[in-house]
This record gives sequence, C-alpha cells and structure tokens, in this order.
Amino acid sequence: MSENLAGLQREITALGERVRALRSAHTMYPDDARSTAEASLAELEYAERLLKDAGSELAGALSNRSGQRREGGSDERALLRAVFSELPVPVILLDQDGYIRRINNAGADQLGGAPGYLAGKPFAHFVDLRNRAALRSWLASVLRGDGPASLDTRTAQRGWAEDVHLTLTRLELPTEPHPLVLVALSPPMHGSEDEGPAPLEPEVEDQVVVLAARRLDVLTRMTRLLLRRPGLALDEIADLLADSYADWVVLDVLDRPEPARARRAAVAGPADAPDDLRSSVEQAVTEETDVPGRVLAEGESLLHPLIEDEEVLGHDGAGAPLLGLIGAGSLLSVPLRGSRGVRGTLTLIRRSNRSSFRLADLGLIEEIGEHIGLALPPRA
Repeated sequence: MSENLAGLQREITALGERVRALRSAHTMYPDDARSTAEASLAELEYAERLLKDAGSELAGALSNRSGQRREGGSDERALLRAVFSELPVPVILLDQDGYIRRINNAGADQLGGAPGYLAGKPFAHFVDLRNRAALRSWLASVLRGDGPASLDTRTAQRGWAEDVHLTLTRLELPTEPHPLVLVALSPPMHGSEDEGPAPLEPEVEDQVVVLAARRLDVLTRMTRLLLRRPGLALDEIADLLADSYADWVVLDVLDRPEPARARRAAVAGPADAPDDLRSSVEQAVTEETDVPGRVLAEGESLLHPLIEDEEVLGHDGAGAPLLGLIGAGSLLSVPLRGSRGVRGTLTLIRRSNRSSFRLADLGLIEEIGEHIGLALPPRA
C-alpha cells in the first residue's frame, strides 16, 4: 500500500504542474478559454480518479485491520488526508444536505476562507443566487445515483466573485452511512456568445486606495446634494448612490408613525433594468420586508457581504425572490436616524459581478444615513 501511495503522490505532483500551466495559459490567452476549459475538465476527471483510488486504498486499510491497529496505518491515513488537502485542483466534499464536509486548500482559496471556517457551511451560500436552485436540483440528482452533473456558475472569493464550472460526482464510502458528493471547480465552459451573468468588473476595484478615494468622493457629493437645497429630493439621493456606489438603492422614509402611517419611497437601479422589475422593487419597499423591516424596528444596521437568504427583500408578483431576479451578490441596510429617532431605511444592493460590501462600506453608508435623517423635515 505504501508503494501505491508513493505513486499517487508522484501523480499528484505531475498533475499540479499541468494545472499551473493551464492556469497560466488561461491568464495569457483569455480568448482561448474553451480549449483551456476542456483540458481542465480532463484533468478534473483524472483528479477524480486519483481521489477514488485514494479512497479505495483507505477503505482497504480499514477493512483489513484486525483487532490490533496495523503498524503504520495512522501514517498512511495521514498521507491520504495530505493528498486530499494538497491536491492542486479545488475540491469540496459535500454531505447529503449540501453542507461542506471537507474542503482542500485549493478549494478554500477559491471560496476565500480557511478550511476549518468553511467546513459545516452550506455550499449553496457561496454560489450565485440565480444558480442556487439549479445546484440543489443537480445535487439531489447526483445523490439519487442519476450520474455526474455539471454547471457553470459564479462563486464568492475574498469579497470578489469568480466564474467557475462545477462538476458533481457521487461517492460511496464504507465508513459513511450516506453517499457524499465530490465537487470539483474549474474554469467556466461557456463562451462569450452564451447568455449568463453580467461580466465581472476589473479587480482594480479591490484596491484599497481606489476604494478609499471612491468612499470620500461619494460622501463629498452627498454632502453637497444635502446642502444645496432646502427640500430633500429622495430620487436624487438614490440616483447618486446608484450611480457611484451600488447597483440598486432603496430609500424608504416614514413621514408619519402609526396609526396613520405615511411613507415615501425612492428606488434607483441600472438603466437597463426592466420596468416591471423596478416596479416590483419599489412595491416591496412599502411592505415590511425582512431587511428594511428589521432595520426600521431595531434601529440597527445590517450587512450581508454574501447573501444567504434570497427572500429578505421580498418577492415580485409571481412570487420570485427579488434578490434572485436582481442577481444580487451583497447588500447592506442602515437606519435614517434623525434628531427624534429612526425615520426610515437606506438599502444598497450590489450584483454578483462586483466586490461585496464590507465594514468600511457600512460605516460610510451609516454616516450618509444619519446625514439624510437629520436633513429630513419634521414629521407631519
């Protein structure tokens, strides 16, 4: 068995060299992504066979053990764990409910976290909202034994996003009461002619200096807008933030409290957004949706760098979650705090092709929310 494991290590080293070469080729020749992706899938299939071989070796070691532990058995299991951890292809092991059971180092880098932190979390939460339903269906299909499945999607990575191709394979181990699913990640298969999510923005937006300058510019422009005129134009505030800091902005102001509650709402979104979608978002503002409703009731801000529940902003007329229709990746919501308490909410949404909102963004929007709250006229 030790000889087999040594051979397995040599194969993994060679695989790692080929994967690095493919990654370099994909970076230098992005227009040739299809051929690079096809070669990557071939390497993924080979990596899958290597993992199955490692699992078979481990199963054999476990089944052949007698009452006493075989000499060197723990070393061999440690070697198998190292094989999984150091495999250069991002690989994730899911349980029957779709939770991350194990993830190797390359997979953890792909999702932007440590293996210990990611273990136990639902894998679907790291996948683009518009593909989560399809992922759950394919996961169920693979677990039923209908064969491997694959799909193109987008995953979160250190506050950013990356297009990937997922390959799902069922695994049955003698030590597990239920089958597991092995997920391998590779470059996406779709070409530029295929319909998909909006293209990713350049990563220059992730640079600290650029972000700091953008935040200062937004705060300066907002201050000028609030001081320029005595009346508060909610539409102009929403448009300014949507133009410079978010994809969708929902501004909800409570002019009179209960029982004669009166509200004013302003919604700003992308110029190419359908009118019915814009109307659905504006209509959801007048309802006590989860996020703005909690912020209004508790007076505390909410930050979702990675959206886990796509229903927190309500649904359209057909019952579809609005965040899924928007293609949201992250959101934050802050109270409009005036001299006499909370007067409303300000909610910003970024789509999944942009960097996620962070604590620095939350601090800026909280400051802007307080400025807006102080500029609101007294309640009627």
